Amino acid sequence: MQSMKSRRRVTPLDGSSNGDSADKQDQLFLSSAISNGEDLSPFIRKAFTTGKPDTLLHHLRQFARSKESEIEEVCKAHYQDFILAVDDLRSLLSEVESLKSSLYLSNSHLQSVAQPLLSSLDSFIETRNVSTNILLCLRSLKICLQVIDLCARANAYLKNDNLYLALKSADKIERSFLKITPSVTLKRMLEKQIPAIRAFVEKKTNKEFGDWLVQIRIVSRNLGQVAIGQASSARQQEEELRMKQRQAEEQSRLSVRDCVYSLQSEDDGLDLNDGDVIDHGHQKEGFSEGGGNLGFDLTPLYRASHIHQTLGLEDRFKQYYFENRKLQLTSDFQVSSMSPFLESHQTFFAQIAGFFIVEDRVLRTGGGLISKWEVENLWDMAVSKMCSVLEDQFSRMQTASHLLLIKDYVSLLGVSLRRYGYAVDALLDVLCKHRDKYHELLLADCRKQISDALSADKFEQMLMKKEYEYSMNVLAFQLQTSDIIPAFPYVAPFSSTVPDSCRIVRSFIEDSVSFMSYGGQLDFYDLVKKYLDRLLSEVLDEALVKLINSSIHGVSQAMQVAANMTVLERACDFFFRHAAQLSGVPLRMAERVKRQFPLKNARDAAEDILSGMLKVKIDGFMSLIDNVNWMADETLQGGNEYVNEVLIYLETLVSTAQQILPVPVLWRVLQDVLSHISETIVAALAGDSVKRFTVNAIMGIDVDVRLLESFAENQAAVLSDADTSQLKSALAESRQMINLLLSHSPENFLNPVIRERSYSALDYRKVVIVSEKLRDPADRSFFTARGARQNPKKKSLDTLIKRLKEVS
Repeated sequence: MQSMKSRRRVTPLDGSSNGDSADKQDQLFLSSAISNGEDLSPFIRKAFTTGKPDTLLHHLRQFARSKESEIEEVCKAHYQDFILAVDDLRSLLSEVESLKSSLYLSNSHLQSVAQPLLSSLDSFIETRNVSTNILLCLRSLKICLQVIDLCARANAYLKNDNLYLALKSADKIERSFLKITPSVTLKRMLEKQIPAIRAFVEKKTNKEFGDWLVQIRIVSRNLGQVAIGQASSARQQEEELRMKQRQAEEQSRLSVRDCVYSLQSEDDGLDLNDGDVIDHGHQKEGFSEGGGNLGFDLTPLYRASHIHQTLGLEDRFKQYYFENRKLQLTSDFQVSSMSPFLESHQTFFAQIAGFFIVEDRVLRTGGGLISKWEVENLWDMAVSKMCSVLEDQFSRMQTASHLLLIKDYVSLLGVSLRRYGYAVDALLDVLCKHRDKYHELLLADCRKQISDALSADKFEQMLMKKEYEYSMNVLAFQLQTSDIIPAFPYVAPFSSTVPDSCRIVRSFIEDSVSFMSYGGQLDFYDLVKKYLDRLLSEVLDEALVKLINSSIHGVSQAMQVAANMTVLERACDFFFRHAAQLSGVPLRMAERVKRQFPLKNARDAAEDILSGMLKVKIDGFMSLIDNVNWMADETLQGGNEYVNEVLIYLETLVSTAQQILPVPVLWRVLQDVLSHISETIVAALAGDSVKRFTVNAIMGIDVDVRLLESFAENQAAVLSDADTSQLKSALAESRQMINLLLSHSPENFLNPVIRERSYSALDYRKVVIVSEKLRDPADRSFFTARGARQNPKKKSLDTLIKRLKEVS
């Protein structure tokens, strides 16, 4: 009904707008928007934009007046209903009053009935509150008792120096009871004492760790010495085994039936167990690692590490440990200037070796206390420092034995630490770098020793009265020519120079092999052989040559030196075999190589000086050739005086030399002497002292040559047939000259074939000179009588002389 009336009121407004313009339309739109409950903000904004707010206000007022009549009608329509509702409320109010009275009576009755129950309830509540308070008190007392018990246990642990358990007790109090402790006083005490306990534990742990750092330096030195000593013992056992193998090989080489077999038992009693003491469990608290007899205990370190880990300071302790150990290693690098490095090098290297043995143990059993990378960095730093120290010290050393001692100790250091996985190649490279210097020093030492040995030699055959002397001077260097032990006293064919030189050379070989061994190079025989060649050819050979040229003053001394050279030739074979054996090279490979005698210059000088002295002696006897009757009418049957003297001397010489000189040396010397005699005879025939000679004189010289040839043939008992023939051929020049002069056809010398076969040793110039002396026309006894026909031999000789002069 209201909506119908509203529309009836709106319709006249819409119809009345026929004559109005925009003002009416706006009023119409505003009314419609209000009726529909739309937003009026667009109308308000438009009114203010166009500057006509009054018009909008007027429209709103008109709309309000238009709605007042509708409101009045609505109120009238509902007035009756309102009156009825008021009446209903008044009747309801009276009923409420009666209900209120009824409720009051019921409440009074209920309170009178429930009063005893309320008293009982109050008593129950009070009792329950008391019970609850008692339970809370008991619970608090229980907590306090547990805290006090933990505190007492912590105190007991601290008193007994059981820091880890004391720290765990404090942690448990803080973690489980500090927040729930009911006692404020107790809580304040705990808050104050727990940090104090931790500070005390940390301080005491750091003190123990500091004491361990001091102690471990001493332990490290001893540990390094023990490790290097064990490496030395192992090396010595290995050398003994190799020596037995060499002896067995030598016996096998000499006689298979004489081989001796033995069972070698090895006793590996090393305390380090190949660098690793057995760990019986890595316990963080109370862990004890004694390390056998070495006193190697890491318990304080592991205890400190575990306590710092419990305190949450693990990373800081790792850094603290690394920095302190690095400082210790740096201090270990200091080389003492108060004593020579030769005296302090063992302590220096043993300290470093022990340091890294400890670090290897910590790396493997420390639970990450130090990393492999950190250990490698420390090792690289140590290797660099050790290399620089070795370079500096080696450059200052001028004694081979000192350098060898340090090298051996460094190589043992390398063997010891290589077992723990450390790379030692750089150290071995330093040793190899100074290999030449060591051998130069060793050669200088040997040069002095050889010079002293040679100067002390009296050039007399050694007399050995006991078997041990024979073994020491002959068998030790394999100088014997027979396996049969001679009867004593035994006179050796050499002087003291030979065994003294052999001992020096053998010592050189052993020192050289000792330096080359365990130096990172497995096949070093060629290097040892090179240095041995230098010793023999540059030192011993030169020393012998110098001795021969300056100190030999008699034939007996020259013979002895020549005999020594033959024995030294056998000794040189022993030297190279010995070097091969010590270098681990099979003898069959070493003996396969053919090498030149390194003392060839000394041998040649010895034989030359012996031959020279003999030639001087022979020249004294050959001077008697001037007493020969060159114009003899008859042939001398028993030989000239000079040749008899020479033969007596040669036979005496041979009988004496056979006791001293070896057969090859005697043969070479005799060959040189006979050749000299032959040249002296030819030189006498061609010399100015002989103006002319007869055929009978030449036939006498032929007898002399035959006697010399007979002497050469008589040496067949000592020499071989070939050597005897060559010894006889030393007289070829004199023999061929005599044959030519006594030949019926001397002009055959002009035939190349005959000259090569029968006169190859003759010089045609000497032939001319000697032949002219034989054909002197003033001599009536030559070839033919006066007035007779010319002798064909003289004619052939004249032809020979003429042709040879034409050639010259």
